[in-house]
Amino acid sequence: MVEQKPPALRVMSSDVHDDNPYSRLMALKRMGVVKNYEAIRGHSVLIVGVGGIGSVVAEMLTRCGIGKLLLFDYDRVELANMNRMFYLPTHQGLAKVEAAKKSLQEINPDVQIETHNMNICTLDNYEQFCERIRNGNLEGNGRVSIVLSCVDNYAARMTINSACNELDQIWFESGVSETAMSGHIQWLIPGETACFACAPPLVVSEAGDENQIKREGVCAASLPTTMGIIAGFLSQTVLKYLLDFGEVSQFLGYNAFTDYFPRYPLGPNPECTDRKCQERQKQYAHVPEEEKRMNASRVKREKEEKALQVQQQKDQAHTENEWGITLDGGEDEQVQEKKPEAFVEVKKEQTLEELMKSMKQLQAK
Repeated sequence: MVEQKPPALRVMSSDVHDDNPYSRLMALKRMGVVKNYEAIRGHSVLIVGVGGIGSVVAEMLTRCGIGKLLLFDYDRVELANMNRMFYLPTHQGLAKVEAAKKSLQEINPDVQIETHNMNICTLDNYEQFCERIRNGNLEGNGRVSIVLSCVDNYAARMTINSACNELDQIWFESGVSETAMSGHIQWLIPGETACFACAPPLVVSEAGDENQIKREGVCAASLPTTMGIIAGFLSQTVLKYLLDFGEVSQFLGYNAFTDYFPRYPLGPNPECTDRKCQERQKQYAHVPEEEKRMNASRVKREKEEKALQVQQQKDQAHTENEWGITLDGGEDEQVQEKKPEAFVEVKKEQTLEELMKSMKQLQAK
């Protein structure tokens, strides 16, 4: 179901007013964190699976002012879903995409919501899924900005993987373990990073059936806390990718038992079973090494320039406050040498009484 484009979108203003829903988001631009936050209005994000992760990601992106969301799912809301966030008991029986659309439009009516109540794994639906990747942008004549996989089964992940390899579409994969004690997000760039078929789950790589791990009368555990953490990671990463700030990890994991967050790159498998993945790898291999190095150098330089800009603004904020107070971590000697004469140092072990005494001495000068 494709919704018609609203006649107008609200201008994203940076004015600080209580009735401006975007003022605190636009503060990221004023602080130099994001160069052009309002660019988010021009992006479209396609989400497959609006369950424990996908529904929360959709809500976060809606609150962030994304231009358009395309939601794919074929499940209905059940009371068993109430242990997760976003859905309400009153949504019971509704298609998840329709329940999500209703809530998201109430949160932010500026966001275009397009819903597809379908299983993308069937042949006909797969073609429609690919068509919406190609033409799902705000104008309806170009590809979406990014695809997000928030599904809970191998078949759907492989379907998304096939479509994105075929269309040369960058996407993010996400998931939470059966025990609800771990999860991950993964950045997939066809030909450059590992695709989902490059490193299949062990049960699949051994020619097994993923359904064999499911037992009669036993369902996977689900914690809203773990789902929320993974959804937060995914939403944050999408913002970093779309608005070009910070660093996007190829793989980021989470272990709830030990608070362990592994990060590492994932290169493609030259013997991947996905033919399109192998084709994309060959295309990427023909990119001149000098061009790859130049791109890497450019990205590194831009990140360094942004980091410097943010630090300069932080320094300015410290020196322009009424008391000239800054935090002294005692680690950067060069920064300490540049302190103005009228300066109050806040030491970690300093008491409030000592701080007030120092402030009075400064005021007396």
